Amino acid sequence: MTPETFFRALSDGTRLRCLMLLQREGELCVCELTQALDLSQPKISRHLAALREAGVVLDRRAGQWVHYRIHPELPGWAQKVLADTAAGLAQDPVYAQDAAHLHVRVEHREPVCPE
Repeated sequence: MTPETFFRALSDGTRLRCLMLLQREGELCVCELTQALDLSQPKISRHLAALREAGVVLDRRAGQWVHYRIHPELPGWAQKVLADTAAGLAQDPVYAQDAAHLHVRVEHREPVCPE
């Protein structure tokens, strides 16, 4: 992955919000991201596909649900950018609200996603 590809992937607000939640939680289902960000499933899926194509995230199928996580083989500099960005945005109102919505969702996580 080139730096240009990485930063292009992060340049969209929805993709960045997804990444910040993935950075925080490790792995999330599309339905969890949809509820946390209060956006449609097709929109979230489209942005996650772009992140996957850029090599920033990996996906895993579990039945009809798809779970995403940050690619564990990202270069160290890219991992540091994500970690530092997540720390820096933790108190930002938008990202804090996303985290709060996700926290409610994760606390009541079912064995499989209901959607």
